[in-house]
Amino acid sequence: MKITDLLVKTGIDLDGKASSKKDAIEKMVDLMVKTGKINNPEVYKAGVFAREEEGTTGIGEGIAIPHCKSDAVNAPGLACMVLKDGVDYDSLDGQPVHLIFLIAAPDTEENVHLDVLSRLSVLLMDETFTSNLRNAKTVEEFLSVIDKAESAKMQREGGTNMSKGLKLLAVTACPTGIAHTYMAAENLDKKARAAGHSIKVETRGSGGAKNVLTNQEIAEADCIIIAADTKVPMERFDGKKVIQRQVSDGIGKADELIALAESGNVPIYHSTGTEKTSSSNTSSGSIGHQIYKHLMSGVSHMLPFVVGGGILIAIAFLIDSRLVDLKTVEDLSKFGTITPVAAFFKSIGGGAFGFMLPILAGYIAMSIADRPGLAVGFVGGLIASSGTVLAAVPGLKTGNSGFLGALVAGFLAGYVVLLLKKVFSVLPESLEGIKPVLLYPLFGILIVGCIMVFIVEPPVGLLNLTMNNGLKSMSGSGKILLGLIVGGMMSVDMGGPVNKAAYVFGTASITSGNFDIMAAVMVGGMVPPLACSLATFLFKNKFTDEERKAGPTNIVMGLSFISEGAIPFAAADPIRVIIPCIIGSAASGALSMLFNCTLMAPHGGIFVFPLVGNALMYIVSLLIGTAVAGVLMGLIKKPIEQ
Repeated sequence: MKITDLLVKTGIDLDGKASSKKDAIEKMVDLMVKTGKINNPEVYKAGVFAREEEGTTGIGEGIAIPHCKSDAVNAPGLACMVLKDGVDYDSLDGQPVHLIFLIAAPDTEENVHLDVLSRLSVLLMDETFTSNLRNAKTVEEFLSVIDKAESAKMQREGGTNMSKGLKLLAVTACPTGIAHTYMAAENLDKKARAAGHSIKVETRGSGGAKNVLTNQEIAEADCIIIAADTKVPMERFDGKKVIQRQVSDGIGKADELIALAESGNVPIYHSTGTEKTSSSNTSSGSIGHQIYKHLMSGVSHMLPFVVGGGILIAIAFLIDSRLVDLKTVEDLSKFGTITPVAAFFKSIGGGAFGFMLPILAGYIAMSIADRPGLAVGFVGGLIASSGTVLAAVPGLKTGNSGFLGALVAGFLAGYVVLLLKKVFSVLPESLEGIKPVLLYPLFGILIVGCIMVFIVEPPVGLLNLTMNNGLKSMSGSGKILLGLIVGGMMSVDMGGPVNKAAYVFGTASITSGNFDIMAAVMVGGMVPPLACSLATFLFKNKFTDEERKAGPTNIVMGLSFISEGAIPFAAADPIRVIIPCIIGSAASGALSMLFNCTLMAPHGGIFVFPLVGNALMYIVSLLIGTAVAGVLMGLIKKPIEQ
């Protein structure tokens, strides 16, 4: 459904006037009623005002997009008003609103208003587009401006741009499938179009593959760019020119990839005919990058169990802490299960959290050896998690190698299965079917189990125990230094390997009862997007229009503990953005430790602040780190014209 499909002429006012935000919304509702899309104006109006109470829809730059989804709506609709004199709308940037779009969506059409809101918001980021709307002389001209802009955007997204340049295709994917995937896609799209080429980018994010390439598009393509750190289907590209790089190259080196495609000096990809998927870096990239890729595969699959289970456990702790006087509890090991309600949350959360290490090891092994490695890695991770099998071995002390042991188990399982594949390759083809269901799991689990029990568990379990005891005994300057380090690490690469290393360290510490480390990690990760947003408000002349428009979005991302929101700023000016962010994050992490803040939840940002110990000083730590980074960033950045 296009934006212009929702518009009718009676719902457009090019000479609107309003004395206040309330007056503007009421007049917008009247316009919507004229379109015939509303069956109960009062109910719909109440819904629009109710949405406004949740947070202003004045998105800044003179634009507001109020909206409501209600059974008072007959069919999806849009109403528009241009206010030449503007109106005070309580916008995010504090500026008057000159252009209002009101969205109406019926309850029967799930999320149609969100879809329209998303596409409309993207178009409204273009100042030329909004200027043309405000200056339209007739309703027909107003509709024509929208239709042309939307058609051009849909044409670009579909790869149907009739450019005289190359026909390029791309696939982007990162291990977590959240930010880097889409940042790489956006950069490749921009650079290709700027160079006069058409491009279509398939994104393989956490929500699945989007904008999937068709067989015809692949057949007609001049070159295909794979910017991925995880596996993508490669068999379909047999016989085509394919560039295979890391996802970070799609973000920071998109122009180089486009230039390489233009040169024509690109190898032809040849499928073996047996692989279903292949990493974009199977035969390229450093050993360190290969290790990172496998590790992130395990981490990305582990995170849902950590986040979901960890927050439920934290809720159980919170309930017991509020309902029980812990001074009267003789056995504090029962904390979180003392009251029936807390025990309920703890049992579910504990069950989910218990999968953390087996999932981590299993998917590391699967990344290395494909599906045959999964079961072997699971068992290795389970041994690392429980350590109970040692009790059956005479002379060996029971232990728990924990997170470190699971890492070892994952890589061990993967390479053991690769070895078994070579060993069993001499068997006749008639036995091919029993390898993955019998030979690989049987010998793989046995070999990995023996190595874990007799070789890995004793020393790594002792190391894990020593490290946890050391962390628990930390106090004073040592504790503050640890907070400074893990907080600063969260800003080094905004979701990359250093960031993830600090995060995984924090989540692993939760399982050992060290809740202050996770607090320092999360507050450090919240600083970069918030600092970038603050800098765009305080130093407008040092940021592009696009960066300033991203400021409000980064507030949401920062408060939600999504460090990746700062990536576009860091990519545009790495030194002047990353260094202030590291300093600010380190300051927040150190202050969190200094104030003895704790966090029992492994994610959630502001939404889990009720679970934070010493929450007031935690907020102070966040504000100070954000201010330090934001102000420093603004001071050292140059005005945009320079």
